[in-house]
Amino acid sequence: MDDPLVYARAVHFAATIAAAGVAFFTVFVTEPALRKTDAGTPLAGIIRRRLAWLGLYAVAMAFVEAAVVVDLRALYYPGGFGFPLAPMPPGMATIEIAREAATVVMILAVAVLAAGSRMEAFLLFAWVFGVWDIFYYVWLRVALGWPASLMTPDILFLIPVPWVGPVLAPILVSGGLILGATLLLRARARGVAVSFRPAEWGAAIAGGNLILLSFTVDGRAVLAGGPVRPFRWVIFGAGVATGAWALRAALRRFRRIMATSRFS
Repeated sequence: MDDPLVYARAVHFAATIAAAGVAFFTVFVTEPALRKTDAGTPLAGIIRRRLAWLGLYAVAMAFVEAAVVVDLRALYYPGGFGFPLAPMPPGMATIEIAREAATVVMILAVAVLAAGSRMEAFLLFAWVFGVWDIFYYVWLRVALGWPASLMTPDILFLIPVPWVGPVLAPILVSGGLILGATLLLRARARGVAVSFRPAEWGAAIAGGNLILLSFTVDGRAVLAGGPVRPFRWVIFGAGVATGAWALRAALRRFRRIMATSRFS
């Protein structure tokens, strides 16, 4: 590992994957969603540019996150990550929790800076978070060959208690965040004042809480050194379905608004 060519090639490979990731989301996620928007609408072009740069940021942030985890696993799991969890000094655990909080603040900060309103900041935050989370696992797969499968259990988060679940679960959530945020940004680009009714907010919050419960219900037991229990797919599925209903209800309402404005 003393050969500088090894590091140069690693950096080149990382840059290539990052660029490919941004291109993928621009071509296959952002562009198709905004393709039907009037090409002359300035807002559509602005959103495209913002998502391209935010995508680059999210992919790079995911690499930084994965690099930290690679180092932590080398220290505490030299034989490979698994359960039960290896003990971590209290000071190191506090730093790790603070690092996770700082990561969320950094994603929120760029979303707020790129947005023109609170709702747009919320949507951009959801979009960036989803891209970041998915590419975090992409980078771990590149660096460590981990996870072995989408059903591999993982510690997803530590605030306020450990979140535990198979890798597939957060990827599904992140995919939903990306899809939902993209569709709502598309509606905004077409002139709709995106907002949610109380019932839609209530369903979205309830769905999010159910998903959170599915991740955290066994967190304290795992933190105490216990084994991983079967994931609560029923609770998770109920949360996803509830959140999907809220998104569908809002999108149907926005489509009616767009149809009405087209003929008015």
